[in-house]
Amino acid sequence: MVFRPVFAAALFALCSAGMQPLAAQEVALHTPAGVPAADTQWTASFEAFERADRLHAPAPGGVLFVGSSSIRLWSDLETRFTKLPVLKRGFGGSRMIDCARHVSRLVIPYRPRVVLVYAGDNDLAEGRSPEDILASFTVFVESVRRALPDTRVAYISIKPSPSRAALIPQVRATNALIRAYTTTVANADYIDVFTPMLAADGQPRPELFREDALHLNDTGYALWASVIAAHIN
Repeated sequence: MVFRPVFAAALFALCSAGMQPLAAQEVALHTPAGVPAADTQWTASFEAFERADRLHAPAPGGVLFVGSSSIRLWSDLETRFTKLPVLKRGFGGSRMIDCARHVSRLVIPYRPRVVLVYAGDNDLAEGRSPEDILASFTVFVESVRRALPDTRVAYISIKPSPSRAALIPQVRATNALIRAYTTTVANADYIDVFTPMLAADGQPRPELFREDALHLNDTGYALWASVIAAHIN
């Protein structure tokens, strides 16, 4: 496959850096550098999800969106895709490492037909490498797969934000690694929102973003919806 050499190189890089096998990675994800062993950072978010679930229990077999503020701030997400049971579980500021660590609360209870994850943007902003994000996404996929073997996992590519233009080379590298990885595992998908968010000169399209040049506006979300729809219908 076209991307297999890229993925193989990533695996070599991980091994060369002393990365442990997947089982050990999962353990490490519970106490990453700079994060307390008792990870309470997202307690309020998960408690809010659980309260909402008690009020209106989501039916299994739906379409679940998880990830950072790009998911949390998508105000019409749960009604955007007509005739589909969509559930939004975004927690602002979260990273791919957080999504991987909290699969048991974030994904498993909902037993979705497909789970779409947008994360990695904040990981890069905090200094993690593309290989780090690939490792976290791999743990995410494997954790979902063990509990829900029939659930499809789709990765929404990291977007090119004008406020983080300096990170675009790392964004490209991360997206390429994850795209390559999804070709090596069954029932996984890569959704490219990065490319259509670039102008002809290769720079981010500012008209897709809010004033902070980081989060999407309605035009940006409309573009995402048009790209994503083909992957979930």
